[in-house]
Amino acid sequence: MVVVSINARNRHEGATTVLGVPLTTSIHKDFHTRLFLPAGETGLQADCAARAEGTTVVLESSLVEANGPPRQLSNKRICVLADRVAVSVGCR
Repeated sequence: MVVVSINARNRHEGATTVLGVPLTTSIHKDFHTRLFLPAGETGLQADCAARAEGTTVVLESSLVEANGPPRQLSNKRICVLADRVAVSVGCR
């Protein structure tokens, strides 16, 4: 999952959820609502795609620690993903 809600919101003392975009390893289809992420960029073992059409609210308590330190996508990549979210809700 790529957490896309802003850090200030995520760190707020009352926040119990984050806004996330799920990942899939089914990357054989080219969708305008998906963003290809190579394994080297995510730290995962395989290439994947962020499914902007699946953006959802997730309880922080349900998140599981990654095997290694979490990777942070560049601001540019997050903005591309945000554009894919906009496409998925019909804003572009």
